[in-house]
Amino acid sequence: MTLLFLRLGATAFGGPAVYIALMEEEAVRRRRWVSRERFLDLLGATNLIPGPNATELAIHLGRLRAGLPGLVAAGAAFIAPAALLSAAFGWLYLRYGSLPRAAGFLEGVKPAMVAVVVQALWSLGRSAVKDRMLAALAAAGLAASLLGAGEIAILAASGALAMAARRLAAGAAAAMVPLALPAAAVPAAAPFSLSTLFLVFLKTGSVLFGSGYVLLAFLRADLVERLGWLTESQLLDAVAVGQLTPGPVLSTATFVGYVLGGAPGAALATVGIFLPSFVFVAISGPLVPRLRASPAAGAFLDGVNVASLALMAAVTLDLARSALAGPIPLAVAAVSALLLFRWRLNPAWLVLGGGAAGLIAAWLGS
Repeated sequence: MTLLFLRLGATAFGGPAVYIALMEEEAVRRRRWVSRERFLDLLGATNLIPGPNATELAIHLGRLRAGLPGLVAAGAAFIAPAALLSAAFGWLYLRYGSLPRAAGFLEGVKPAMVAVVVQALWSLGRSAVKDRMLAALAAAGLAASLLGAGEIAILAASGALAMAARRLAAGAAAAMVPLALPAAAVPAAAPFSLSTLFLVFLKTGSVLFGSGYVLLAFLRADLVERLGWLTESQLLDAVAVGQLTPGPVLSTATFVGYVLGGAPGAALATVGIFLPSFVFVAISGPLVPRLRASPAAGAFLDGVNVASLALMAAVTLDLARSALAGPIPLAVAAVSALLLFRWRLNPAWLVLGGGAAGLIAAWLGS
């Protein structure tokens, strides 16, 4: 079992949908560890708790297969390849990131990453925005984020409003004012500390709903705006590394941790971002049937999901402003978007193609 999830973590590219499909092929069809119905129950349960869905599905399957030891082994095996590769990229980034050729590669990758996030946003939005009430919550969440409201407040308020709206069968427009409450003032850059780094990622892993790309919103709020440890450009570089590596996108945390605090920072960031998933799966696993059947939990989840998409959209707008400066980045983003939407090309190829375009542009410019 451990070798299976280690192989999946080392070879799976393309995002959570791909990872989940591979797990269904291996655990349901080939090995018959669980029935298709039970597999769907577990997948539904991952949507009711914070954290990366595909990673939590691997942890659920490990728990069913071998109890608590299986829970730990399956999750760790699935995460390890991406975390180790992200740490290696962090080392290379610190060593070579300021060189002209490396800088050119990263400049080409950034617009491709904007296209990848936009495509993920579009794909997730089509399934998450189920009715006008949820569309209104998504719009309110986007406005609140642009006005400076806190991410956790937006997620909690949107979930609560969706649940209340379902119960009362009333419009949510009049109740959405609390979403736009201003956030606390942003302090100056804070001194770096490993303990703070760990707590930032632990908090993020504890409240992160929806796609792994929502991680962008939390990292930007905490590490770029509040603490001042990262720049917008470094944040895009981190997401690009998450696309270059197989396995969960949240391994971006390992790269960020290494860039900020070396090997100890990488280890603490990785443990912080993924630890809540292990805890939530251990607690929720026996409660899956009740969670799945709860109308209140389903309504709350709907609200949280659309708020997550709103956070993604707000961050994407800010990142696009810094990444799409000039004709070449615009061309890379446009071609990447075409390949994604028209032919659904694997994002890893877009990262490599964008990087190659950046290298060529840097070479021609020199």
